[in-house]
Amino acid sequence: MGGKAFSLVTWLARAHLARMSNPSSRVGTVFLVGAGPGDPDLLTLRAARLVMNARVLVHDGLVDPAILAMAPKGCRMISVAKQRSRHTMRQEEINALLVREALAGNDVVRLKGGDPFVFGRGGEEAEDCFAAGVPVQVVPGISAAMGAAASAMIPLTHRDAASIVSFVAGQCKGLTDQNWAGLAGVGRTLVIYMGVATSDAIAEKLMADGLAPDMPVAVIENAARPQMRVLRGTLAALGPLVSDNKVKSPALIVIGEVAGRGDMMELKQVLEAVQ
Repeated sequence: MGGKAFSLVTWLARAHLARMSNPSSRVGTVFLVGAGPGDPDLLTLRAARLVMNARVLVHDGLVDPAILAMAPKGCRMISVAKQRSRHTMRQEEINALLVREALAGNDVVRLKGGDPFVFGRGGEEAEDCFAAGVPVQVVPGISAAMGAAASAMIPLTHRDAASIVSFVAGQCKGLTDQNWAGLAGVGRTLVIYMGVATSDAIAEKLMADGLAPDMPVAVIENAARPQMRVLRGTLAALGPLVSDNKVKSPALIVIGEVAGRGDMMELKQVLEAVQ
């Protein structure tokens, strides 16, 4: 955990101090819960139980409304939705909110799209809770990458196409600062989170690294939801594929030979559905 690393002894000491400073009430637990790719049926059983019994629920903007609707009447819902370059609440403020609610004696369900520890900043939130002596439990969810690819019938690994999968952020502390050398190419699958706004730059970056312009790509929007779209093309045309189709988040980009493999399976499903 870098400069914020805490030993178990340090955390126990801070937890004891937190309780001593507030002896009249308990210290609540923060549950970092993965909401999966969107479909409520893809929640884990534990995640569903926590949502259905939540008293305080802090959620991201990408959590599907159908999941939020599972919360009980009287649950206090707090949105900390983020959009590119426009955050309703900075990450540090979200961390402080979780700590404040827990120290007030409230159990907090912190609901995140996908998995809280895969580009979900769950690690940062856990660190600040630990530093304040607040107990944390992590409830993993189906990651956006796994859920989106499966929904689009794209096998991230395939004996004939890919044995390595890499996950990267298309917008995370500057695209140019990221070193993607060797992450994409023959026998490899690259899954890009938060890449819609930078799709042109992503294509240029990868082709400059030697990736073939005709490498298959797939853009998966609103994965595992009724309005899901799967757009397929080539790396050279990734930017126009996104812009011409007005793709919006939540969306993932899959680059590699596997991106073209779900095409026939998807077509077969459509044909079966209309028969």
